[in-house]
This record gives sequence, C-alpha cells and structure tokens, in this order.
Amino acid sequence: MDLEERLAVFIDYENLALGAREHLGGMQFDFGPIADALAVRGRVVARRAYADWSYFDEDRRMLTRHQVELIEMTQRMGASRKNAADIKMVVDAIEMAFERDYISTFVMCTGDSDFSPLVHKLRELNKRVIGVGVEKSTSRLLPAACDEFLFYDRLEGVEVPDEDQGAPAPKRGSRARKSGTAERATAQKAPATSRRAKAAEAVAEAVAEAETPETSAEAPAEAGTKPATRRRKKAEPAAAPAEVLQQAEAEIEAVIEAEQEEDASGASDVPMEVRVAQTLGDLQSSTSGAVTASALKRTLLRKDATFSESDYGFRTFGEFLRFLADRGFVELAPGPSAGDPEVSLPEQGDTDAAFALLRDVVQDSNGSAALSGLKNAVRKRRPDFSEKALGFRGFLQFAKAAEAAGAVSLAWDDDADDYLVTA
Repeated sequence: MDLEERLAVFIDYENLALGAREHLGGMQFDFGPIADALAVRGRVVARRAYADWSYFDEDRRMLTRHQVELIEMTQRMGASRKNAADIKMVVDAIEMAFERDYISTFVMCTGDSDFSPLVHKLRELNKRVIGVGVEKSTSRLLPAACDEFLFYDRLEGVEVPDEDQGAPAPKRGSRARKSGTAERATAQKAPATSRRAKAAEAVAEAVAEAETPETSAEAPAEAGTKPATRRRKKAEPAAAPAEVLQQAEAEIEAVIEAEQEEDASGASDVPMEVRVAQTLGDLQSSTSGAVTASALKRTLLRKDATFSESDYGFRTFGEFLRFLADRGFVELAPGPSAGDPEVSLPEQGDTDAAFALLRDVVQDSNGSAALSGLKNAVRKRRPDFSEKALGFRGFLQFAKAAEAAGAVSLAWDDDADDYLVTA
C-alpha cells in the first residue's frame, strides 16, 4: 500500500466543459472516464473543481457523485471570473505540494497553457504531473510540460460523435424531419433545463389555472354591477384550493426522489466481465510490469468501493478470476506469491480479427443490427473489445473501417434514426 501513488486532482472546469461543448459535437462533459483512468494510476486523495457554479448548475450533481469538492468562484462586477479561478487553483496546488508530502502526483485537468509555470514548479518540487484536456482546446505547450498527458476525447468511455455522424440531408418537403433536426441542434447548444425547475413551473401553472376560472366565471355577472362592487371583489382574490397545493408538493417530491435514485444508481449497468477487462486493459497500458490479482482488485475497488466477488457467487477473488479464465476472458500465470497470480488479457488480434468479430455478431442478429446497441453486443462476445485500443476514435469510425474492408455494410435508416449494419 505504501508504494501506491497518491494523486491530487485539480479541475479547471470551465475550460473542460466549454472545450467539450465546442469541439466534441456539443456533448456534455463527464468526469467518470477521467476518474476511471486515474484509478489505475494510483489512489486519488483529493478532488477539487473550480468554477462559477451558477453557470454550470446541471453539472453539480455529476461532480458530487464522483466526490469532487466544488470550489465556488463567484463572478464579481469588474473582475475576471476566469482569472480568479485560475489563481485560486494555482495557490491551492502549491500549498498542497508543500504541506502534504505524501501526495506524489498532481493531476491538472485543463488545456490552458497559463498553467505551464505551475507544472514546471511542481516537477521542480519532485512531483509527477499528469495533464488532462480536450484535444482541440489544449495548448501545444501544456502536454510537453507534463510527465503524462491524457486527452479526454481519447479516454475509454468517452463516445465522441463523428463530424459526419448526423443523418443525411432530409428529402424535400420533409418539414417534420427538418424541424426535428433543428430542435436537436438547438438542444445541443442550449443548456439543459432542470427537471426540478420544470416541476416548479408546472406548479405555478396549476395554481394559476386554479385561480383563473373563478375570476373569469364572475366577470360576465359583474358587467352590470357598480364599480365599487367590482373593486371589492378584486380586493379579495380567491385562494388556491388545498388539493392543488398538495398535488404540486407531491409532484416536486416525486422529481426529487427520481433525481436521488439516479444519483444512487451511478454508472450504467455494465457486465462484470466487461468492467474487469476494461480495468485490466487500462492497467496493462499504464504500467510496465505484470498486473497481479491484488493490484487488479485494488483498482476495481477504486472505481467502485462496493465491489465484492461474493455478489457474483464467489468466495474469493482468485476463484472469480479462475472462472473468467476458464471462459477465455482473462489469462492467469504464476505471480510473486501463490495466492497472487499475474493476470493478463488474451491477445485481441489485429483489425481484421476485430472486423470478423463484428461481422459474426451482426450475422447472429439475423444479418442486421442497429449501430447504437451493436457495441454492447460485441462486448458480450468479447469483453475486452475496445475500438480505441485498435486506433479508432469511436465505434462509428470502426464500423466504417469494417465497411471499407468489406466485412459489413452501413446504411442510414430514417425510421430508426440510426445506422443499420448488415452482414
């Protein structure tokens, strides 16, 4: 345990969030892939993100779910919000470097070259520095200054839409499809509206509707009355019915409970053999030596502290690994001790083997399958599959390369609003 790297993560959130939105097809930034990539490099002991969070209200829950401390840098009149966040981030990093000697690695999540002097100073203090940034918004000066630099859009788990991933141009006269495309483009540019805010708006509308009928119903009867009578009735507005308020409160509580359930669920439901294969692949690519079973389990626990092999019916982690080895998901070899074998992935083969695997999966799906769910089907057949490990930026690019090689065919399906892969 004492030989483990201790990592401190500092996030220039505005730089990453805006970089992902502008250069990655409007996608929302997710800290999860970064957390997984850092879990294989050591034990993260501090996570801090700096921003004016009034501009990123929807991102707070995502960061909180990953135990990131949010440092509020409120915008003030006549002051630069961006510079204030950068200076605070630099001061905290230098302070932590001097006060916490046990931290051996600093992770600077930013693409701003202004942080290059900080990186140089941390390395001068004998600290290892890992940088993380969006490729197209990262200065060329910053990666060269770091010991290691991770481009966010190349991390496992980041599905970057290709530039030509959108549907082909709609036919003439297809107003519905044009309007739908425009709405999707607008939704990508505009920030998502909070469901809680929508519930509050619905409550206000319900209360307004409850008050409106009484006033409108009395209006014709008051047409011939005296002005004094009209003034007296306007001065006594009708109270909203109790059942409307109760219904509104129930609606808000339902929205809050749904959000809490989403937070508790966390990541998507991924098969355990896929999680083990992904983690093992990351360990093999980030370390020069062999990966032992104990190191693999420690990394799995960093990604998910609730992991236990007993949840899958196994008494020990070694028994769980032997189960995966018998099915060809991993390979085991004698390790430094009898109870700590070396674990490795079977040879994945070249791109031709991957194209053949894709063709076999499509053929097993009656000869055609939608692109959106095809990657999960491939991983059910081979959990260690990764198009990024083969040099492809995304699964669509991998599928197009398979089409160019003659393994499959791709065609856009207007009804499914997705690519249809046939073999």
